[in-house]
Parts: sequence; structure tokens; C-alpha cells
Amino acid sequence: MKLVTVCLSVLIPAGMMLLSVEVLGQDSVDVGLVESRQAIVDQYCSVCHDDGAEFGSFAWSSIDLAHPELNAALAERMIRKVRSGLMPPAGSPRPEVETMRSFAAGLEAQIDQATVTETYVRSPELHRMNRTEYQNAVRDLLGIHVDVNALLPPDARTSSGVAGGGFDNMSEALTITPTLMGAYVRAADKISRDAFGDPNADAGMKTYKVSRLQNQMRHIAGTPVGTRGGVSVLHTFPADGEYIFEATPFYYYTELVIGSSLPTEMQGQQLEISVDGEPLAVLTIDPDVKESTADYSTPTVFVKAGQRRLAAAFISKFDGPVQDHNRLVEYTIMDTTISTIPEMTDLPHLQALAVTGPFNPDGVSDTPARTRVFTCRPETPAENEGCANRIISRMAGQAFRRPATDEDLESLMEFYRRGEEDGGFDEGVRAAVQVILAKPEFIFRFEKKPADAVPGQPYRISDLELASRLAYFLWSTIPDEELVELAEQGKLKVPAVLEQQVERMLSDPRAETLATNFASQWLRLTGLKDKAPESLLYPDFTRQLAGSMQREIELLFNDIVSENRNVLDLLTADDTFLDETLARHYGVKEVIGTGFKRVKLTDPARFGLLGKAGILTLTSFANRTSPVARGKYVLEVLMGTSPPLPPPSVPPLEEQVDNQKILTVRQRMEQHRSNPACASCHRIVDPIGMALENFDAVGAWRVRDGGVTIDPTGEMYDGFKLDGPAGLRAAVLNRSDTFLGTFTENLLTYGLGRVLDYQDMPVVRTIAREAAEGDNRFSAFIMGIVRSAPFQMRSVGSMVAEQN
Repeated sequence: MKLVTVCLSVLIPAGMMLLSVEVLGQDSVDVGLVESRQAIVDQYCSVCHDDGAEFGSFAWSSIDLAHPELNAALAERMIRKVRSGLMPPAGSPRPEVETMRSFAAGLEAQIDQATVTETYVRSPELHRMNRTEYQNAVRDLLGIHVDVNALLPPDARTSSGVAGGGFDNMSEALTITPTLMGAYVRAADKISRDAFGDPNADAGMKTYKVSRLQNQMRHIAGTPVGTRGGVSVLHTFPADGEYIFEATPFYYYTELVIGSSLPTEMQGQQLEISVDGEPLAVLTIDPDVKESTADYSTPTVFVKAGQRRLAAAFISKFDGPVQDHNRLVEYTIMDTTISTIPEMTDLPHLQALAVTGPFNPDGVSDTPARTRVFTCRPETPAENEGCANRIISRMAGQAFRRPATDEDLESLMEFYRRGEEDGGFDEGVRAAVQVILAKPEFIFRFEKKPADAVPGQPYRISDLELASRLAYFLWSTIPDEELVELAEQGKLKVPAVLEQQVERMLSDPRAETLATNFASQWLRLTGLKDKAPESLLYPDFTRQLAGSMQREIELLFNDIVSENRNVLDLLTADDTFLDETLARHYGVKEVIGTGFKRVKLTDPARFGLLGKAGILTLTSFANRTSPVARGKYVLEVLMGTSPPLPPPSVPPLEEQVDNQKILTVRQRMEQHRSNPACASCHRIVDPIGMALENFDAVGAWRVRDGGVTIDPTGEMYDGFKLDGPAGLRAAVLNRSDTFLGTFTENLLTYGLGRVLDYQDMPVVRTIAREAAEGDNRFSAFIMGIVRSAPFQMRSVGSMVAEQN
């Protein structure tokens, strides 16, 4: 039997003696090692987890300490608790941190060794593209942006198998229904018409609404320089023709336009309509016209077909402070009565912009999308079919992520011929492209089973399938020509070629989806769009500020990716990215404008994720901070484990009531924790959240709460002393192996597109261990995943539907 040597330092509590042990094979285990494990369990765990007191429905007798691999599912649960420091529980006697780390490492080593000769491959079930992948694939195929939110229903999410939450690319959740397939068919029709244009388009109306939460006192990204407020969108004009643009400002309940009380010299505010930065019309807002009779429409304006940047924004006529008795706030029209207060200046705000047309359509000009599709043009009718065949073959191959077969082309060319009969060559190609976008081969990520595949035996996927897995993992879209070409040559599986392609893909701008898609979901930033703090308590919170908060974290993560930084920089980075809106929120003065700028932070409280306003706002209520939510977030998202579930019928935290003594959040938490039913959970999460209490509910720094100086000190559940954000950061770094393991789990989950289970943990540990040898650089985690068996292999019968 082969010996497997693993360096461990196990502290035996009884004799306080350090042992150097060897983990042996499955048939023989060092007796001293087992006895040392049992001594730890007996002294620190048996009180709660013996056969007579199974707290959490668990007893250590369920795990064979000599052979934890025999009940790996349960052992992995306990390893997670021990690694995070949750076991032994807060307030109970516990050994040194290194003792429990060595205890966990020993169990892990035996489980991992037991899987060395068995490749665990559980490929995703039938895997559908999610909305983001569909949108990006259409962009890469046709060169246009589509609003998938308006075309397809939201993607379901399922737990990722780790405490940090779920992702929207999990195959288990991406189910298909007849209703959804109908939505794909309708989406294919609209997208193909948007891309090709429609010379016979009927006049229609599209309205873009502006949120009340959007600050319109300053410049909006995408609008011309020298303007404020308004809206900027990508609008598709179906044909060359005439269009009418109609603006609707916000009004008071009296039907007067907001801003009607401006001084005379500031009246006559003007709204500029522009396309691709070129002014089309200017509308003047009349303060005397009531809402019921107002008409802010342009005359008909000629615009060429295609997807263009449409903007409506107010021309800035002044900038700077005004001498108001009441301070102007950013949150100006959440309550439209605010600006009726005397001696308070407000300006008109845009509520909606409507586009109607085309009138008198006059054909379709060449657009980037049409140029991308029509790579050839027939000079005679006899050349139509050959040119169409070449276009459709190329488009189908790109969309299906494999060469188009004769069967594919036969079906698609039939649709081309029907379209050509109705509307000529262009319409025939459009009809074929519409079918391509609705085909299962485009919507689903099929992987073909080889003829010699043996049931129960993993096999390597083809190079073309590997190219698709890489593209969806790193870019959230279909593979590009270089990937496909290497795959067709059979070179992608070559380790050196594969590594070179991963490096190329990580340096490509499309890799930003790792920030906007993976990191945004792992860190739960998507919840920021639903946050609406109380306007009278936090009057400077706007939709722009929420967007800037999210973008700051995405840009930091993207910098980790593009610069191949150490992943621990997510916790410690003293640089960040700010625009003027967020810089003002942080009290940073050197950033001006809507563009983001790298800034060196001087306040250690702002370093890393724990100092980011987006996460602090995300973990707060509308009217106050939430130490519980913040503590739970740190445990689940950063440490990969969950606090104990609250017992039933736990009373909520008492809120402030008028005419009562004002209590700080800490004082109210202490009252709440005095209930014995609440204490066990709150003893774990409260100190974590209280360490961040100097940040208010929108992540702004403060020193007082309820007139009382904030006390951010406390003690982590594992005994680590906390003294504010810096102390909490140090506490998480003290368990950096847990943070890195959690990061690896989430990244592997996202990369595979399926929920992980306990059998995946040996692979997770292998990836994290090898990345540590590469200084925890981001690319080391990516390469570990790409090289892994779960990423490069699958097994027969692991998909609901496979192509034979």
C-alpha cells in the first residue's frame, strides 16, 4: 500500500504536544493521528455533538475519524464549519486556531486522497443560454445591442451550493417551457428586423421613462457635454424616414411643471434632442403651461436607419451654488412637494421621451449590422442562392458554435427561399437569420456524445465544445474566430495552446463580464437596483449614486482580472475607481465628471470590499443600518458559511418610536440579544456588523448614532479582536484560506454552470492550493478551473438531452 505524506501540526489538548503525522492510505491510518483527532472532539465538541446531545442534528460519531471519506458529505459540512471558525461555537472553549486548521486539513487530505483514482465528472444538464449570454451572442453575431429584459422573462436562479448565493447561469435553473420558446421566437423576429431594418416599417411609438430617483441636476453619461439630466439610450430606427420626438417633463400635483418657480432670468429652460451627438431639435419649457395642455413635440425630423445613440438633455445655463434659504438636495423629486418650498431652487426634470415613426420611409441605409451580415452581394439574380448560402453557412456556424452541416443548410435555405419570394434577397437572408436565432442549436449548449463513449466512464469533450465552455466562462458569449479555428485544427486541447488562449481571452475587453456578471452576482450587487433609502433621511441618494456604487466594485474586480492581481487585493486594495458622484459621497475632491478615475485611498476604512458603499448600502435597511445583515453578508459571501438559523417566532428588532428615548443601533441590538432565543445567533453576527457601524445606511462615514459616539469594537466569534473596518478586514484575512476557498467555489460554480456538491470539494481544494503557489493571482484560479477534469470532461447520461 502506498503512503501519502501530508505535513500536519496537530495539537493534542491533553498533553499539549505537537505531533508531525502522516496520512496513510485508506487501509491503514496512523493510530496517533486518530487519537489526536478524537481528543479534540472529546474536549471541544462532544458537549454539543455526542450521541446524547445532537445539536444541529449532528453527532461526531457519524464521522469515522480514521476514514472521513466514508461519509464525505457530512465530513465536508463539518470541515466548512471548522475552517470558518464557527466550530467550536462562540463563547465555548476552543483550542488554538492552528490546531483546528490542522484538524480540518487532515480530514481534507484523506478525502482528497480517496478521490485521486476516481475522476468525478458531473456535467450540466441540458444547458440553455441565459439572458446575458443571449444578449452578448446577438451582439457578436449582428453587432447590435438588444434589450433582453423587454424580450425574455428573467432567468431563474438556484443556490450555487455554497453559502454565497446563486448565479443565473446554473443549468439546473435554466429550464424551458412552451411560453419561453414562444418568447425566443418573437425575440428572433424583432432582433432580425432591428438588425436588417425594414423599408416597409409602419409608424410606431417607443417611450423611454426616467426614474424619479435619477438626479437630473448634473450631467448624465451618454448625453452631450454641456447638458444636465435627461436620458440617453440606444434606439433602433427601422428605416430611413421622418420621426417625431416628444418630451414629457415632471409636474407638480398642481399641473405646473417642476421648475416653474424659477427666477425670471432662469426661465426658458431648453431640452436638446440629439442622435449620435448631433442636435436635431431644441424644445423650450414654458413655466406657464399646465400638464393637461402641454405639448413638447418636435416637427418631423429625418433620421437614417440603424441603432443610434438617442439623447434628450437640458442645456446647462449655470452651475454652482444658489442663495437658497433651503438647501437643494440631490433627491429633488422623490416627493414633488419638496421644491414648492419657498426660497428653494429647482429645475425642470424629464419624465419621458417618446419616439414616433417612421413616416414616409425611404429605404434602409447601410448600417454596421448589415455590413457585418452581407459579406457578399449578388450582381445578378443567378448569384443570389450562392451568395445567400455563403452568408447563412457562416452565420449558422458562428451561432451554433460548430461548422454548419448539410442538414442545417438545407433547412435554413428553405426559409431563405420563402423570404426571397416575398421580399427579395435581403428579406430571404433576414428570414434565415431569424430562424437561426430561434434554433435550439443556438439557444442550447449541446455537447455531442462520442460513438465509443462507455456508460459511467468520463470522456474528454471535443475541442469545439471546449471552445464554447471557455467563451461562456470568460466572456459570457459565443467563441470568436480564433478559438473556433484552433478547435477545428484540434490544437485547443494542447496545454500550451490552451494557456495562451486563456491569457488572450483574459486580456480581451469581453472578459469584463467576469466583473459585471460573475462578481456582481457573487457579491450580490444586483440587489442595489432595488434599494431606495428614505429620501428625508438620505436626501443625496440617487439612482446615479447606486449605479456608481456598483460600478466602483465592478471596476475594482475588473482591475484584479486585467492586471492579474492577487485575489486577496479584493480585501486589502488601497486603490479604487470613482466618478464625481461617488467621490463626493466619499468626500474625495479631485474627481470631476461622469467618467471613472483610479484613486489612491488614504482612509484605511475604505480599503477593499468592506469599505465599499455599494456593499454597505446593500446590507442596510431603508431607514438604518443592519449589523445583522452586514454580519450575515460577511459570513455567507466572504467566508462561505451561514450563521445558525433563527429559532421560530423570534421578535423583530424594536424600531424607534416618537417621543421615546433615542437608542443607538448597538443599544437596540443589545436589548434584542438579551432574549436567550436570539443570543446564540446574534453572538456570531452582531460583532461583525457592529465593526462596520461607522458607515451609515448608504455607506457614508459618521462618528455618531443618535447623538452617541459609535463604538465599533467587539470580538469575532473566534476570539479575534475587532476595532472597526480595519479590524474586521484583519479578521477575515486571518482566515484568508477560507476566503480564497469560498472564492474558488463560487468561480468554479460559475465556470461549470452547475451547482457544486461535496464531491467537487477535492477539485476546489486542488485549484486553491495550486493558485496559492502562483501567489493567488487571478489567472492561476482561472487556469486551475480550465485544466480541471470537470471543465474538460463529461460522462455518458449526465445530460437530459445529448446529441448522438
